[in-house]
Amino acid sequence: MRLFLTFAIFCCFYSEAYGKVSLDIDRKLKTLNKPALKTIKSEDGDIIDCVDIHKQHAFDHPALRNHKIQMKPSVAFGTTKTTAPKNGTLKPITSQIWSKSGHCPIGTIPVRRVSREDISRASSPSRFGMKTTRRYNALDTALQHKAKFNLTAEQQRRRLPLSKDRSDAILIALGYNYIGAQSDINVWNPPRVQPQDSSSSQIWLLSGLSADFETIEAGWMVNPSVFGDSRTRLFTYWTSDSYATTGCVNLLCSGFVQTSTKYALGAAVEPISTTSSEQYYISASMFLDPNSENWWLTFGDTVMGYWPGKLFDTLKHSATAVQWGGEVFSPNVKKKPHTSTGMGSGQWAYYLWGDASFHTNVRIKDYSLQIKYPGRTNEYADEYDCYSTKLYRETYMSEPVFFFGGPGQNRRCP
Repeated sequence: MRLFLTFAIFCCFYSEAYGKVSLDIDRKLKTLNKPALKTIKSEDGDIIDCVDIHKQHAFDHPALRNHKIQMKPSVAFGTTKTTAPKNGTLKPITSQIWSKSGHCPIGTIPVRRVSREDISRASSPSRFGMKTTRRYNALDTALQHKAKFNLTAEQQRRRLPLSKDRSDAILIALGYNYIGAQSDINVWNPPRVQPQDSSSSQIWLLSGLSADFETIEAGWMVNPSVFGDSRTRLFTYWTSDSYATTGCVNLLCSGFVQTSTKYALGAAVEPISTTSSEQYYISASMFLDPNSENWWLTFGDTVMGYWPGKLFDTLKHSATAVQWGGEVFSPNVKKKPHTSTGMGSGQWAYYLWGDASFHTNVRIKDYSLQIKYPGRTNEYADEYDCYSTKLYRETYMSEPVFFFGGPGQNRRCP
């Protein structure tokens, strides 16, 4: 009898907890999946909803309730020519898989529909699409990795611990007035990404020298826990408090305002680079519109949309650091056994063109309004035996190419 009562009580508690989680998922789905004016079923299984541009999730943010949408930037980032080495070719990716099945009409934006299974994989519905909190900033990271900057003793004392659940391999530029950054990122599908992990190749713009740093990010990502598979997908991210309570991947929270009908954030891209001289890339740029304080994102010639300046405190004026490279998120980095999730192509940086992942055409823009290669950069990897970096020039006059990546677990990274 006692065993029966214990079992009955347990079932009641379980049912109540499960019911609350299920209700939370229902609320989240209703918030994320706005009414569609048109629905497109992609051959890869994704469902793309064409949502009224003025009714997108961005405007659920309290700071954007009365926001007037800006349809295009008042300034342009500018363009620079992409070059490939003599023994290879570099081709831009100009479409996504879903676009083979249809297009969204003018006045709408394409939004990848979220399923109940997607949200169920998150630690909680409220954390769906969010990174874990990180006590980190670009200056402190540079200090820990012995980058050579002119720093005061007080600055050197302000070191903060690096995150335990992610591993970066980056090229970093530190300054005080970055108002734009860009690069061409070759697109791969890492050979292994564990179900609980994610792997990205991206650009970060950061501001703030405290635990409450702000960042905007863009590039490509493989993230089974969010998307339910291992396809390579376009992504963006933002946070105004070190990933603690604000920001998310793509449109999974309110904030980023999309204006383009061409690309769907979170949708798969193709073709993918393979181990050969032919490489496929996305060209990503983020730049500040000084007239509105909005940060605009472009992929190639397509203006995707913007992060409103109202989301930020210091970043709405300028960024203090830019990073190019890759990141692996996993509970099994910086420990043994290490995750076998690969970064970039999964190959070491020193394999160079045709094998390794890279950023080329690396540029910044500051208040001089010139688009230029950053004057002073440093490269490092959190775990050099797991993921590596190499800033490479074919000749003294050649365009610098930043190679990065690695396999994760290997005999040097057990």
